[in-house]
Formats: sequence, structure tokens, C-alpha cells
Amino acid sequence: MDPFEIQWRRAALRELRRPDGQVVCRVLEAVTQLADDPFPAGVRKLQGSEHACRIRIGDYRVIYEVDFDSRQVVVARVRHRRDVYR
Repeated sequence: MDPFEIQWRRAALRELRRPDGQVVCRVLEAVTQLADDPFPAGVRKLQGSEHACRIRIGDYRVIYEVDFDSRQVVVARVRHRRDVYR
């Protein structure tokens, strides 16, 4: 099966500048793995949205959407858990 293409929203890239370098490396590694498996262990579907999911990376959350028609994973947000759902 072909891997999914990873797309980053501009806001997600901006938010990725905030955490320290170690967290950024862990986030990038986790998002890269979404290309092979967009629903890894521990993924949660967000309520109120048909396609939005989240993965946990320590105290940070990555909110993304999966588009099966175009085989894309769109990363929408990367934020600390206290701020991500606001």
C-alpha cells in the first residue's frame, strides 16, 4: 500500500517553533510515521469533527485529518495539551 502524503498547515508549522528541540524531534518522528499508518495505537477521534484525530506526544498533542481520497494526512495543530483544544 502506498504511504500517505504529509501536509502541514501554516499554523502547525508556526506552533512547532514553540517547544524545545527534543519535543520537536519527537513530534516530527511521530508525524512521519503517520504516512505509513494514519491510525497508530493511542490515536483518538475528536468529537464534533468527522475526520479530525489526535495523537499524544508527551504533553503535546498533534491534531490532524486524514483524507483517503487524496491519500493525505493534514497536520492542523501542534500544541501543549492545556492549549490545543481552545
